[in-house]
Amino acid sequence: MLKTTRSFSPNAKKRREEALQAKRSKIMEAALLLFSKNGVSGTSVEQVAELADVSKSNLLYYFKSKERLYLNVITHLLEVWLNPLQSFCVEQDPIETLSDYIRVKLEMSRDNPAESKLFCMEVVQGAPVLMQELETPVKALLEAKSSVINQWVEAGKLNPVEPYHLIFSIWAVTQHYADFSVQIKAVTGDDLSNPAFFESTLKSIKGILLGGLIPHATPSN
Repeated sequence: MLKTTRSFSPNAKKRREEALQAKRSKIMEAALLLFSKNGVSGTSVEQVAELADVSKSNLLYYFKSKERLYLNVITHLLEVWLNPLQSFCVEQDPIETLSDYIRVKLEMSRDNPAESKLFCMEVVQGAPVLMQELETPVKALLEAKSSVINQWVEAGKLNPVEPYHLIFSIWAVTQHYADFSVQIKAVTGDDLSNPAFFESTLKSIKGILLGGLIPHATPSN
């Protein structure tokens, strides 16, 4: 007897793919929360499966090991983290572009603190998983966007600044509000979830980081 191959209609196939993607995303979200809290060594596959409400065997169908799951979580995080920087181009107004970038980065710290903490944990440990990414695509992106900043400076649209240190400073200051949220809450009694505190923080960061970069017109005689 010939064995028939089961086929799916286009709609059924689409629904199946969406269900698989939803399950995969749910597992990655659970892993993110646990990895950012307990680290990779302090997190088990069983814990992730329980939080994601799936069986261990089901989790291992999507991700062959805990290490593979971590690799997927951290590389996806890096892509999302760097995406706002991709849009920098010479034709843009530099102060407006940098202001928007600071806002986006602060919003990320407010809305995705677990991602920021996990990235920080990875880098502090020597970036064992991300080192290749940092040495190739990330380095290439920063070189390209540093060139854009240098062209803004050369065009007189921005006061002289070392591009790498400007970008590093934006990352450091905005991500501080996620990585050290407990300290900020203890000292100020507030956090970025309060819209008023968010806006005042954003204004202060912009003033500190961009205040000295705005070219001043030379008075005419």
